[in-house]
Amino acid sequence: MGTTTPPRTLAEALRARDDESLAGLLRARPDLLSPVPGDITQLATRAGTRASVVRALERLDRFALQTAEALAVAPDPAPYGTLLGLLTGDGQDDGEQRDDVGAAIVAALPGAVGTLREQALVWGDDDRLRLVRTARELLSPSPQHPSPTGLGPTVAEATAGMSPGRLQEILAAAGLPATHDPVSAVAALTALFTDRARMGELLDTAPMEALAVLDRLVWGPPYGEVTPHPAPPVKWLRDRGLLLPVSTRTVVLPREAALHLRAGRAHRTPEPRPPVVAAVAERDPQAVDGAAAGQAFLAVTTVEELLKHWNGGGPAVLRAGGLSVRELRRTATALDVQEPVAAFWVELAYAAGLLASDGEADERYAPTPASDEWLELPAEERWVSLATAWLAATRASGLVGGQDAKGRALSALGPDLDRSAAPEVRHRVLALLDALPAGTAPDPESVLARLRWERPLRGAAASEGTTDLRSRIALWTLNESELLGITGRGALAAHTRALLTEGPAKAAGLLAPLLPEPLDHVLLQADLTAVAPGPLQRPLADMLGTLADIESKGGATVYRFTPGSVRRALDAGRTAADLHAFLATHSRTPVPQPLSYLIDDVARRHGHLRIGAASSYVRCDDETVLGEILADKRSAALRLRRIAPTVLAARADPASLLDGLREMGYAPAAESADGDVLITRAGAHRTPPRSAPAPVPEGPPVPDTTLLGAAVRAIRAGDDAATVVHARKDTAATTPPGALPRTTAAETLVTVQAAAMTGSAVWIGYVNADGAASQRVIAPVRVEGGYVTAYDHTADEIRTYPLHRITGVAELAE
Repeated sequence: MGTTTPPRTLAEALRARDDESLAGLLRARPDLLSPVPGDITQLATRAGTRASVVRALERLDRFALQTAEALAVAPDPAPYGTLLGLLTGDGQDDGEQRDDVGAAIVAALPGAVGTLREQALVWGDDDRLRLVRTARELLSPSPQHPSPTGLGPTVAEATAGMSPGRLQEILAAAGLPATHDPVSAVAALTALFTDRARMGELLDTAPMEALAVLDRLVWGPPYGEVTPHPAPPVKWLRDRGLLLPVSTRTVVLPREAALHLRAGRAHRTPEPRPPVVAAVAERDPQAVDGAAAGQAFLAVTTVEELLKHWNGGGPAVLRAGGLSVRELRRTATALDVQEPVAAFWVELAYAAGLLASDGEADERYAPTPASDEWLELPAEERWVSLATAWLAATRASGLVGGQDAKGRALSALGPDLDRSAAPEVRHRVLALLDALPAGTAPDPESVLARLRWERPLRGAAASEGTTDLRSRIALWTLNESELLGITGRGALAAHTRALLTEGPAKAAGLLAPLLPEPLDHVLLQADLTAVAPGPLQRPLADMLGTLADIESKGGATVYRFTPGSVRRALDAGRTAADLHAFLATHSRTPVPQPLSYLIDDVARRHGHLRIGAASSYVRCDDETVLGEILADKRSAALRLRRIAPTVLAARADPASLLDGLREMGYAPAAESADGDVLITRAGAHRTPPRSAPAPVPEGPPVPDTTLLGAAVRAIRAGDDAATVVHARKDTAATTPPGALPRTTAAETLVTVQAAAMTGSAVWIGYVNADGAASQRVIAPVRVEGGYVTAYDHTADEIRTYPLHRITGVAELAE
């Protein structure tokens, strides 16, 4: 500890640490830095607050937590040997505690105690280990909050307030000598329960039914209900103090008696070693990389398809934010996936900054300008950007479809999907997979068991449901990793290992050779379909997606040409000659005659009818066609009437009129006010420039080395100001600790001037403009105009102080 005498308080224990140890504490518990404590005493006080201790306990692994729980039921302070005995037992349990577990506890306990001591949850030397008071209160047993160890209160705690007469009755029934001193009576009963030989003799006389009652209580909970007239076995136990009353209807098994029955063990199953992540399959690493690369390419193309689907303005934003169930279902149908998978892709594109709301009055989701830049990147770089965004995102798409704490449905892109633990769990799951040999697929249950050991679930932490949130995120991580190409056939891919350890550039370099090369051709067939035997180059894919509809996907994509798809290409400004030339250029097979006829036929009729605003109108040089439209019963909803031989007027708006006539089998074209055909180009809608959503951090961020060094220096300086021995010039006595120095104005001026000339530091009392008094250690640099400019060791910066606000000054003792 660096001192010859043991520390009396946590503050003294922290004060004896070196700077590196203090920095380790602040790194492990960054909440202690908000704001930076003024001195060691303030740091110790903050480290003992309930919120900070709860946060620290929740970040312990299972064995460190079991060690803290054992200290909570041990005497305060507890020698190291006592703590070890609570974890290993006294060896009298008929072999229940295996020798290998006992050896593992002996080996692991120094590390667990070191972790607790480093995080300021435990302080003191090994012969006087003390658990901080707040942690002891949190982990100690009570009827409302049973101890995690399952132990009840001590005999002294359970008998507090019990009448001396009742104590005498218990002593007599247990065969102990009578005493009129309640303290002596409690001590005698405690000594009986902690004496293995005498306790064994007492239990040998117990009825078998009484031993069965003890068996039900020994591992907790230690509380039980009794009737006003208990059964004989319960009465036998109660008369001898093996069950002590808590209330008129509740009794408790005292801690000392339970420890005897447990052979001295605080925990039924100590877990000093983390569970091993088991393998379910050993696969060829090359096959794993190939499968992951194929899935990575599918992930990139799926996000591309999503962007294209929402290109002209996606679904509307709900009033409460997010995507409606109906729109998510439509998106899932368009992507040909299940709704939970569609929610994952939508959330991934949003996390990567490729989708956002447009912010308009009729707010809708749409691609962002960044999506256009993303689409121009090579496929491997697009995947890296998606994987990087997924690793850092705090949004959990697995929650979509569930309910929040108030029973409200959670929607995709909604405001309540952030879970700050998600990035840490994802990285930890992938780190466990990375530790396995290449090509090894882990058992998901063993991964969950390891995560639960590293962060055991405590108390109400399972508010998300019967399964703790971290385990749910871990399961989602394994599933999403397979969807995204992070893993292949359950094992971590080589490009993912590179992404985690060497960075995006290396990952992209490893992935690129495994991705299929985009093709510049298709195979046209006589049944009005085109087969793309692989991924297509982007200009070809865009044009073919406009000219034809996707019929099926897989290793090869099948496109089907229909009158509607050809008209869509003509609406986009293409001519029949352009379409013929495009197909002839990019087809490895001759253009089938039926396809040529289809294009020519649709082109001949395209624009024969013209739609404008009247509300809207139809004009056509062929009066017969207009007559056919008026005679068709399906046009009744459009409410058309002839206003000229070649013109029909409609009450419907131009868009509705266009759709209505197309449903009737015509191929009208929209025209401008000048009579020109309007060309409709897909994909014109973009949101304003939007950055990707910032992850919601889990508590304060871990400080960097520079901040830690500055914080430690500031705490040390503040501690010097509060605790350093200071000498008064007018008396040999030192100023009482905590009191401000008092000197006259003249003495103050002379002392700070002398310190400025010699470059020495002095100790001052200072009262700020708000009347708050403080002590500071300063090194004066300049004294003029009623002000002293000095380096303030407490604040670690240069400051200026009015001399009239300095209550006094004292030189520092050597």
